[in-house]
Amino acid sequence: MTGKRIGIVGAGKISGVYVKNLTGMFGEKVVVTAVSDLVYEKALKIHDEYNIPHEPFTDIDELINCPDVDIVLNLTQPLSHYEVSLSAVKAGKHVYNEKPLCVKREEAEEILNVAREKKVRIGAAPDTFLGAGIQTCRKVIDEGLIGRPVAAVAFMMNHGHEHWHPAPEFYYKEGGGPLFDMAPYYFTALISLLGPIARVSGSAQTNIKDRIITSRPLAGTVINVEVPTHVAGVFDFCSGAVGTIITSFDVYSHTLPCMEVYGTEGTLRVPDPNTFGGPIYVKRGMTGDWSEMPLLTPYTEDSRGLGVTEMADAIAENRPHRASGELAYHVLDVMHGIQEASLSGKYCVIKSKCSRPEPLVTYSVS
Repeated sequence: MTGKRIGIVGAGKISGVYVKNLTGMFGEKVVVTAVSDLVYEKALKIHDEYNIPHEPFTDIDELINCPDVDIVLNLTQPLSHYEVSLSAVKAGKHVYNEKPLCVKREEAEEILNVAREKKVRIGAAPDTFLGAGIQTCRKVIDEGLIGRPVAAVAFMMNHGHEHWHPAPEFYYKEGGGPLFDMAPYYFTALISLLGPIARVSGSAQTNIKDRIITSRPLAGTVINVEVPTHVAGVFDFCSGAVGTIITSFDVYSHTLPCMEVYGTEGTLRVPDPNTFGGPIYVKRGMTGDWSEMPLLTPYTEDSRGLGVTEMADAIAENRPHRASGELAYHVLDVMHGIQEASLSGKYCVIKSKCSRPEPLVTYSVS
């Protein structure tokens, strides 16, 4: 058995692609040794399908304390991220969380502090910024193809999860909503491209107080919405560039791009940061056509699990990992800042700092 041993907590919808990739494309670097879920049948299904060595756990602490687990991959719902992650780091285990890192700033701070004391790593999704799409965009910016970045925009708008997700209620509770659920993809990508954020402002509203689930198996169930469902933010990067974001579960359709970055010499159209691939387009100056950029390889398809695998490599090589707890905490701080700015009507200064993650690939786009 080679590579870091991963124990998965949470066998919900997102776990499928993680286990598939960790036992498939990343199987030479890591090994999934255990899986846990409060619903035994869910854990058993993964155990049987992917030949996980340990019998399924229903007691999370048993998995955390299992001697055959080096990294706890926490795929629980956001409100459980704190409890599971804190227990794991106290037990001396590395942790990789689904996004967001935690629901509250103080929870995330405690986990990071305990991890430092225990000398273990904290990583967090999303890892999509490590895919060929955002990494190619990173090279476009770093090599000056659009000049100095001066602004960026990001849009994530749909009409919510109750139309397709089998259990959508948590998306409308604390730790959910379009900002906390989806903005981590956008902010993580933007920080990778343009660096950390200095201050934010914003407006947030809850426009539909009750949502009716139309997806199975809970069709007809009413969800009481507890979070803002339309959030608009403006933010200043430490570099001086200005960013704009809209996240919404109140929009049926739109024609806006996912993301664009504007520079002194051109424009970069960034692909959906919830994916790993493209397409990517660049237009220089005021004349000429959009040019599609060839994607840098690897990781053009859905490669969830890349972040925790890269963290495992970094642990073995004794170097910083890219999808870090510090990066995830900065994103969490920014999201809270937007909501606080909406309530106060004032700018919120972002106190946290993080390093711009190193590029994953070294190919040139010039």
